[in-house]
Amino acid sequence: MVKFAVICMSNMNRSMEGHFQLKKHGFNVKSYGTGPQVRLPGPSQNRSNNYDFGTPYAHINNDLRTQAKGQERLHAHYTRLGLFAMIDRNITVKQAPEKFQKEDMSYDVIFTCEERVFEMVCEELLRRAGVKSKPVHVINIEIEDNHKESLAGGNTIVELAKRISNSKDLERDMDGIIENIQKEIPHRLLYTMAFY
Repeated sequence: MVKFAVICMSNMNRSMEGHFQLKKHGFNVKSYGTGPQVRLPGPSQNRSNNYDFGTPYAHINNDLRTQAKGQERLHAHYTRLGLFAMIDRNITVKQAPEKFQKEDMSYDVIFTCEERVFEMVCEELLRRAGVKSKPVHVINIEIEDNHKESLAGGNTIVELAKRISNSKDLERDMDGIIENIQKEIPHRLLYTMAFY
């Protein structure tokens, strides 16, 4: 069975939507973030809510709800941004956001959700120096960090995963899979092969 990972900056929105959808379709999947911290919108544009990786989604949910308690404007702000719904979904998928750079599991395919994350993942794999000589296909789907785009991006990830899982020879077929799906979707794809 193909092992998939989905990675965005904070392991909150895009990677978790991909994780949620892949899991729903029965794929073997985990998800991660690559940023220095988990960042969520805060009470104002210049104030974000920052959490360490490993902070349970339930704790983040409680923190945001405590901030918004009795403050209708802030509660409406967080609701409009979809934070409560997003975190409720995340709680059903796993316990807490995880950081890719601290993970030593290896995967067959890694999906990233923005070019900067793609570069960070490739740098991390390069830093590990390919000691296991195990190939990993890294595919970036450029997904804007909002709920509508995350949902569409998650659908693209599922479609890619289906085609990848159906391949009898991934090394031979991957370029064709990428090329064919790029014709069908609005998201821009990047692809490289790296090694664990």
